[in-house]
Amino acid sequence: MDAGSLLANLFALSEGSLPLILAATGLVLALIALISSRRISSRCQEDLEQTKQRLDTLWHEMDDLRVEQFNGSGRPTPESSPLDSDRLGVEKTAYDRLWPLVCDLHDKLGTFLRAAETGEAASDSRVQARNAALEARTVLNNVRPFCSAHVDDLASRLIDHEIKAHLAGCQYQDLRDETGNQAEGERERLHQKFRLLYDGDCRELMNQLIEAIRRRMIRGTEHLHR
Repeated sequence: MDAGSLLANLFALSEGSLPLILAATGLVLALIALISSRRISSRCQEDLEQTKQRLDTLWHEMDDLRVEQFNGSGRPTPESSPLDSDRLGVEKTAYDRLWPLVCDLHDKLGTFLRAAETGEAASDSRVQARNAALEARTVLNNVRPFCSAHVDDLASRLIDHEIKAHLAGCQYQDLRDETGNQAEGERERLHQKFRLLYDGDCRELMNQLIEAIRRRMIRGTEHLHR
């Protein structure tokens, strides 16, 4: 057989097997595509599971925060996640700094308001109450990251109400020498305002703050001893 006949036979053979070659090539490509698809699907599933785990963790953290901030009636509650030893110590240190200043503010404000009511010299007690409010606010800002959300909210509201009562008392005192029905009416309004704030809202917030700190410390101590 010469070279020409051999080439002719090869061409004829290749033309006859071309559909088989194409079919085999298509099958290989299909298998590659299937394997790649499964790998991509598996990777997506793994990513989805990781995302679900992260979301579950986030939801648990949000639930803990909601439980800490609100009870069934929509008001803040002292309950929160259990405290470990280190966190309990840090939180207690924050309350040890904050609570004496809150008490000092309340006492000095009461002294100033009583002096303003009776017409006694109140310039010193007025400045002392103002300085006590500034100090309490500064310390609260410093220890806020270490307080529970509920205690932070109560302390912040208490200091705000004490400041409002102090401002009303200052205005009341400044109108002491004013005469006329308008001045008397304004003094009476301011007197009622700072009395309602000091004897009502501030006293109630003080009691709530005491209870909140007590529950935080008792809850943390009980958890550590389990």
